[in-house]
Amino acid sequence: MESMLNKLKSTVTKVTADMTSAVMGNPVTREFEVGRHIASGGPGMCWRIYNGTKKSTKQEVAVFVFDKKMVEKYQKFDKDQIIESLKRGVQQLTRLRHPRLLTVQHPLEESRDCLAFCTEPVFASLSNVLGQWDNLPSPVPTDIKDYKLYDVETKYGLLQISEGLSFLHSGVKMVHGNLCLENVILNKSGAWKIMGFDFSISSINPSDAEPKYSCKEWEPNLPPLCLPNPEYLAPEYILSVSCDAASDMYSLGVVMHAVFNEGKPVFQVNKHDIFKSFSRQLDQLSRLSPTMLNKIPEEVREHVKMLLSVTPNVRPDADQMTKIPFFDDVGAVTLAYFDSLFQRDNLQKSQFYKNLPKVLPKLPKRVVVYRILPALTSEFVNPDMVPFVLPNVLLIAEECTKDEYVRLILPDLSPVFKQQEPVQILLIFLQKMDLLLTKTPPEDIKNSVLPMVYRALEAPSIQIQELCLNIIPTFANLIEYPSMKNALIPRINLSLSFDSVSLSLSVLMGVLGIYKCTFSHKKLGIPKEHLAAKSLPHLVSLSIDNNLNLNQFNSFMAVIKDMLTRMEAEHKTKLEQLHSMQEQQRSMNINTSQTNQSEETKPTPSPGNQVRGHFLDNEGRGDCPDEANMSLTLEEKQRLAKEQEQAAKLRNQPALAPQSIKPATPSTQAKDLTSCLLNNMTSLGSLSLTSPPRPGLIQGSTISAYPSTTPMGSMASNGYNPTMSFQTGGQGMRPPGLYGGMATTSTPNFGALTHNQGSTNTPDMSALDSLFTSNKPKVSLNQMAPPKLTPGTTATPWLNQFGSAQPSQTAPMQGAPLAMGGVTSGFGMQANPFFSPQNFSQPTSAPVMNAGGGLRHSSSVNNDLKDLFG
Repeated sequence: MESMLNKLKSTVTKVTADMTSAVMGNPVTREFEVGRHIASGGPGMCWRIYNGTKKSTKQEVAVFVFDKKMVEKYQKFDKDQIIESLKRGVQQLTRLRHPRLLTVQHPLEESRDCLAFCTEPVFASLSNVLGQWDNLPSPVPTDIKDYKLYDVETKYGLLQISEGLSFLHSGVKMVHGNLCLENVILNKSGAWKIMGFDFSISSINPSDAEPKYSCKEWEPNLPPLCLPNPEYLAPEYILSVSCDAASDMYSLGVVMHAVFNEGKPVFQVNKHDIFKSFSRQLDQLSRLSPTMLNKIPEEVREHVKMLLSVTPNVRPDADQMTKIPFFDDVGAVTLAYFDSLFQRDNLQKSQFYKNLPKVLPKLPKRVVVYRILPALTSEFVNPDMVPFVLPNVLLIAEECTKDEYVRLILPDLSPVFKQQEPVQILLIFLQKMDLLLTKTPPEDIKNSVLPMVYRALEAPSIQIQELCLNIIPTFANLIEYPSMKNALIPRINLSLSFDSVSLSLSVLMGVLGIYKCTFSHKKLGIPKEHLAAKSLPHLVSLSIDNNLNLNQFNSFMAVIKDMLTRMEAEHKTKLEQLHSMQEQQRSMNINTSQTNQSEETKPTPSPGNQVRGHFLDNEGRGDCPDEANMSLTLEEKQRLAKEQEQAAKLRNQPALAPQSIKPATPSTQAKDLTSCLLNNMTSLGSLSLTSPPRPGLIQGSTISAYPSTTPMGSMASNGYNPTMSFQTGGQGMRPPGLYGGMATTSTPNFGALTHNQGSTNTPDMSALDSLFTSNKPKVSLNQMAPPKLTPGTTATPWLNQFGSAQPSQTAPMQGAPLAMGGVTSGFGMQANPFFSPQNFSQPTSAPVMNAGGGLRHSSSVNNDLKDLFG
């Protein structure tokens, strides 16, 4: 691998060095950049051809360089003869201007080391193409090595040479004198051009009808570069020292023979004995064997035979050769017409371009891309011709690779994308949009192609908008999602008024297709508000158009039904969520209302009730925004949850009204707390359901410093007895003087210490026999848990358990005397002035004492809201 790289490096270095040494110092390099060595041509293949560019305009050119080192082996006289001959040929070519002659861009410049001049861009010489690789770079360029002439190229090339000779003979009155393969140059477009006028002969009487030419005698002692190629010379040039236009026609015959025979002329000439060779050749031409011409196409074989005739008068002239049927090939005629387009008017051009798509498929791709395409793109400067040229250019683009399209076609198309007049340009582009989006690079699509579509959608002409809407569905899947969402969709005015025009059937179905694509797209979609307000009314109005048949009407109705179904499902879901939330809020408000009505002694509303009343109206509904008008977005759900949480906190605030505190009457007898505690713990083990009831608290009795227990007894307060059918919350009442009027949680039951001081007898619990019967079955802890609420039921198990609906449990409490501070002692709503139904919404969670001495607010309501709103 390393050896190959080194070899390549040495080759490139050698070629660069040769080129640099040859051209360095030549005035041509002041204006032109000289590139790589690409071909060779001219007399004796002595001219090296380089590609190049003009420094000022970046115009592409070909630089012909003759290195004087090639003639160092000759004597000074011979060197001078060769240099003068080459100079004369270039100077003559520079003076002549014709489409069939090689165009000189910069005249000949001479330096100490080389001769150089610049021409139009060149591919190679005809001799290179046919296998003669003298004076070519090593290795031979692949494009020359693999080049094969197509029939249409050969026919049209020979026609071009004939036309060039016709111009020289008829127009200039000149004989070329050295027409051969090396003096025929193929330019970059593939056209055949004549050069090598080193031995041209002008007429001595150009004004006469029959020009006369003076011919020089053959001098075999001169260097080969000072003599024409003898294998292409007419016999009379050597044998009779005479020449005329017919001599060039003989050379044309040999060229035609060589083209069809891999570059081989008719005869091989012995250059050391030229006269003997031509005498032998003259005899062979007089009886030309048909086998020598068997490779020449039959339709031109007779004409070649005539051109190779020994008698000059038999040879057809150049004008006659241009009119032979062999050149009437459709491809050759097409190429010839392109070369004469500058002579045609717009009407003739338009007719030709209309029929061109029928011919293009019959031509080889190389001919179409390098010969026809440049001629077509040159017409883009004429706006009137663009609608006729553009379809052919896009047809060629379909056969090109992506690289060829970007390199050869896209640069010329970019300015056309911005043209809006005539309107056919936009229509043609829209019809071929799939081709443009497939082969155009993404950056050019963003900068050139899509802006053209946007201009079409925003065009003032409704016809253009209709055409655009009709074509967009055919290539919508090729447009990237960001461009579709952010640029194309906003410009598709779905609410465009079509009242002023009659909609075509294709436009109706195009609009339906856009709706359907947008509606069913997983990322785009149409909101239900837009469906109800714009999409459905528009589609319904279009569905009754008279242009629609039954199947098309069914297509409209299917889309309309799909939209209605989705809109119904989405809105129904929203309403169900709203209804569920309203029912939950209503149940909470009803519970709060019932609690307020059950309070008996409250002359004036406390500040806590005033705050709660701010959120509840007379009917128990929350003073919150109208839920029916709320949208179930995540932000609004979070806001509603926060509002309800704040309202619950305010409802649970304790009353701030001042309360009178009676000092506790000191006990007249000292208590042995230790013995009382031991006795009480002993009595706890002997309690039974048949024990006599505990006597109630008598008004005016002394209240112990210990917290009071519930009237249900120690068994009910601490849940010790597993046979109970319900579990109490253990909530009792503390004297306001000791704890600032705050409701607190109960402690283990030490009621026996305060009620029967010094008594060790077992308390009588027989009064509770009617409540706790021995024959009730035992229940497990899971069964003692409160039942789960179903939606719509009232979350008030504590109210039902201790309210007025259970007289058997609350009857002993109705006559309970007031304790200190005028607060009714006992268990229930009436016993706790800070009662709130929200404290019982989660019966399984008991309130916990916080650091400030108050009750920590239950988070059940917040949890419910979080479960609801997620």
